[in-house]
Amino acid sequence: MSKKEKDKEISEVSNAAVDEISEKKKRGGSRKLKFGSMSVVVVILVIAVVVVFNLMAGLLMKRYPIKVDLTPDNRHEISEDSVEVMKNLKKDVEVTVTFPRTYFDTLASEYKKMYYENYGVVVECPYDIIPEILDKYSVYAEAGEGSVNVSYVDISKNPDVVTKFNENYSGEIQQGSIVISCEDKVKVIPLTQVLSMIMPSEESTYNNINMLFAGESTFTSAIRDVADANLVKTAMAMTVNEQSIHDQTHISVAYSTESFLSKNGYDCSEIDLGTITAEELIADYDLLVVAAPAIDFSEDIIQKLQDYLNNGGNYGKDMIYIPNFYQTNLPNLTAFLDDWKLTVDTSMVLDDDNMVQAGISAMGALSYAPTLDIVDTDIVGTLTNNSLPLIAPAAIPVSEATKNSAAVVTPIIASKDTSYTASRVNDDEVSKEKRSYNIVMKSTKSMAVGTSVYDSNLLVVGCPFMLDSNVLASTNTYSNANVMLNTFNSVTGKEAAVVIPEKAFELHTLSLTSGGARAILITVVVVIPLLIAAAGVSVLLWRRNK
Repeated sequence: MSKKEKDKEISEVSNAAVDEISEKKKRGGSRKLKFGSMSVVVVILVIAVVVVFNLMAGLLMKRYPIKVDLTPDNRHEISEDSVEVMKNLKKDVEVTVTFPRTYFDTLASEYKKMYYENYGVVVECPYDIIPEILDKYSVYAEAGEGSVNVSYVDISKNPDVVTKFNENYSGEIQQGSIVISCEDKVKVIPLTQVLSMIMPSEESTYNNINMLFAGESTFTSAIRDVADANLVKTAMAMTVNEQSIHDQTHISVAYSTESFLSKNGYDCSEIDLGTITAEELIADYDLLVVAAPAIDFSEDIIQKLQDYLNNGGNYGKDMIYIPNFYQTNLPNLTAFLDDWKLTVDTSMVLDDDNMVQAGISAMGALSYAPTLDIVDTDIVGTLTNNSLPLIAPAAIPVSEATKNSAAVVTPIIASKDTSYTASRVNDDEVSKEKRSYNIVMKSTKSMAVGTSVYDSNLLVVGCPFMLDSNVLASTNTYSNANVMLNTFNSVTGKEAAVVIPEKAFELHTLSLTSGGARAILITVVVVIPLLIAAAGVSVLLWRRNK
């Protein structure tokens, strides 16, 4: 073979080898491109899935709130009753907190320090759960037609924020208050009430202080009430010609009754019975409350009460009367009650067999309180917990008078048949007869117009301390709050409502602060998706350089 032929053969072999190598490179490049493209697609799909999942979770959270509370006492949740109220909202409600959200963390630290310095014990005062609870109202309201929008404003730096409420609220809104508003209705929860949302339980001792959260009832009631178009306009009789009608012991009962009604759908205003006219009472109020007066009323005022309830012969008005434990000689008020076939006795009810020891705020001491029975279950209605006792410290018997009157008297609550009485005038006078005594009674006068019947009701609660602030607040201990609210609602024709019980805090809980909650949110929504994306990019680069 000539040299020329050999060179040609070598050239052909070389060209074939080059072509083969080139073909292999093309196939390898195509394979790398294929795998690289797939990696890009996978990364994009993973990111898309994460984004869609977060969007869907956010939408579901608004429509069907997911309950995630790692604390054993469920402290960051609201009750099913409150959830139901939020779902049934028809209007938009604004909640304006007049200090920064972070201030609740400061409160928690300050009060924990105060309890330790004063009592030498470590007490958990988790005020920081209040903004977490308010968040829940916003979340659950999304499931209904209305909404709850919560905002935090430091009015020391921006005082003009609360001026918009001045048209519908005559009082002063101070820093620390929580303002709840809807259209032209405004309710203000003052700082003192905010601070009392975290309080020691009645069972607490000096060395063992157990804290409760009693704020949910306040929030739920206030939100429900400002969105309610049918509040019961209530006149609280506090003065006569600018002089208080109460003694030092019973004035706290008057205020606790007003607070209790205000928190549960009654639009309360304090009035002067001496200066207000019967016409003004009739025009402006649906309910009149005279709580434990220490003075007798003049004949003019008694006539004013009669005119109010008579309402020009149309009736349709209601009144609650609570006697003063220390006053047994009020002849004009006695005659007024007699006209409604009711008598307040000069004795008190005792029961050695059925009683509990209760702390009474008005008395500043423990008291032995007889337990009572519900006589009229139709008026009292359904209770959330039938096992809790209904108590009446220093109860006064109420009975039906014999006077000929068109009034119809109904017993509602009575002592047990093991009870007896002792005189409120003479300590030595004790009845040996054991029987049941009526404590709460209703008297009704009616008129019929065609097929319609119009009633005026006088409800007499023969125990002022049934409405003591400590007793009403102890919703996990006594049934007084639920029983009295149901009774008031039944008498006034107000839609049934529930009393939200206080929540007991357990020790050694895992409690998320607002900062912790934000950290979890950022981790789930931002950090994890970025890590997944970074992992995808790393895989892509590794495959391309392989």
